[in-house]
Amino acid sequence: MTKPVLYDFFATWCGPCRMQTPIIEELAKKLGDAIEIKKVDVDEHMDLAEKYGIRVVPTLIIEKDGKVVQTMEGVTDAATLENLLRPLVG
Repeated sequence: MTKPVLYDFFATWCGPCRMQTPIIEELAKKLGDAIEIKKVDVDEHMDLAEKYGIRVVPTLIIEKDGKVVQTMEGVTDAATLENLLRPLVG
């Protein structure tokens, strides 16, 4: 089984995206190598944004075994993210 992947779709000009970053950094410290975090700048990677249907930034997507498990638009708090990711960590 693969570890879960958390995609953080953001834009450099996005204020709420800047609020999301420290939350994800805190989560990375807590869960360490159990998860993979990929930050995706929607302005630089429009192809990925289109593939995942990103309409709002920040948008967080959790994938496990190549399948989207959860999509969250807007700023998501650390407790919610941890509660979603913990059961997916093998």
